[in-house]
Amino acid sequence: MSESTLQANEPGGERPADAGDAGYRKSLKARHINMIAIGGAMGTGLFLGAGGRLAQAGPALALAYAVCGVFAFFVVRSLGELILYRPSSGAFVSYSREFMGEKGAYTAGWMHFLNWSTTGIADITAIALYAHYWALFTPVPQWVLALIALAIVLALNMVSVKLFGEMEFWFAIIKVGALIVFMLVGIYLVVTGHPISGHEAGPSLITDTGGFFPAGVLPVVLIMQGVVFAYASVELVGVAAGETENPEKIMPKAINSIMWRIGIFYVGSVLLLSMLLPWTSYKDGESPFVTVLSSLGVPGASDVMNLVVLTAAMSSLNSGLYSTGRTLRSMSLAGSAPKFTGRMNRNQVPYGGILLTSAVCVVGVGLNAVVPEEAFEIVLNFASIGILGTWAMIVLSHLLFVRKADRGEVRRPHYRLPLSPYVQIATLAFFAAIVVLMAFDDIGRITVLALPVLLVAFVVGWFCVRGRIDTSAMDNE
Repeated sequence: MSESTLQANEPGGERPADAGDAGYRKSLKARHINMIAIGGAMGTGLFLGAGGRLAQAGPALALAYAVCGVFAFFVVRSLGELILYRPSSGAFVSYSREFMGEKGAYTAGWMHFLNWSTTGIADITAIALYAHYWALFTPVPQWVLALIALAIVLALNMVSVKLFGEMEFWFAIIKVGALIVFMLVGIYLVVTGHPISGHEAGPSLITDTGGFFPAGVLPVVLIMQGVVFAYASVELVGVAAGETENPEKIMPKAINSIMWRIGIFYVGSVLLLSMLLPWTSYKDGESPFVTVLSSLGVPGASDVMNLVVLTAAMSSLNSGLYSTGRTLRSMSLAGSAPKFTGRMNRNQVPYGGILLTSAVCVVGVGLNAVVPEEAFEIVLNFASIGILGTWAMIVLSHLLFVRKADRGEVRRPHYRLPLSPYVQIATLAFFAAIVVLMAFDDIGRITVLALPVLLVAFVVGWFCVRGRIDTSAMDNE
């Protein structure tokens, strides 16, 4: 290994270098990383999905968001320690390679690809549906709008990582700004007891409509299998670390802030929504924020919030293309992904992997043409498997990293996941429980039944690529 690739960290002297990290520009600044961290913790799961879940579980949805948020934080905190140990654009693929071998990297990478390629289809479908809200776009077929959205985000992703960072920065600004304004207005309405649709805003709306658990405890438990995916982008901050200057200074602050943002934006907003209108006023398919603002009779409120939700979907698509491009390149240089996915353009953008993800999204454009009503639900199920698999691989990699540190083979950074290994074991058990809960849901049951098929596909894929695996992709000398 050349001297330039050696980084002092292990007790023996060096930590390994991943070939997939070569060639990137360190263009992402602290403000980009902070906003990527915020954006990863705020998506359509909050802006849109909270409406239907409030209608199912009532104010207790706040508890579901809190519990799932804690485990999501454990995942990103585990990833944060690995980042401080060795920043990598391959992120969890690179760490899985180091601590579980190439089979681990193969599993982590393709799980991540499964998640974000199918999420990309869901995103372009959502963008098309949101655009149809406005009369101007109503005559345009859903599949055309989906294709346009994909083309725009793909083109911007190809330019440079700096442009990606700027896009995510402003996407997050829009989301955070809209939510803060709403919460300030909501707090004012609660404090003053302002009437909304004949109901006086305040804590009494919770106590007078069945209490905190109006539908019982069981619905709260069952909806966790949907709530957990509201945090499905938090791990993207790890991928961005490989193209960041001074990750040792930037990443701990960005990751630690995720916890209080979850507390304020998810738990806080759900409690606030429950005190503005009775939980029975919310419904599936409509943003709860739009429900409140429409009840207030605020002119243009629904248009503004629809724009915010559309922005959240664009941000998710943007992040998915970015992250899969980097992880596929790491896999390609090791031989476990197609060779062309390792190619970079003159701006150091791994365009091969981005194009492969976009190609799967084009299949989603076809779904929007053939089954526009079912396209969103079809792909969301497979995305759910991908995110649980990705998170599990992050936690497993960290657990193996800690065990290696206990043997004195590597040195843990000062920024650590507390209470290891109990936290990792509890997190993995929680993920297993989520899969079990999915079997009790009509749509989730289809996902669980698809698991054996995906397992066979993964095994067949491994036997197809194992002959060209290059173990020198991770230099451990």
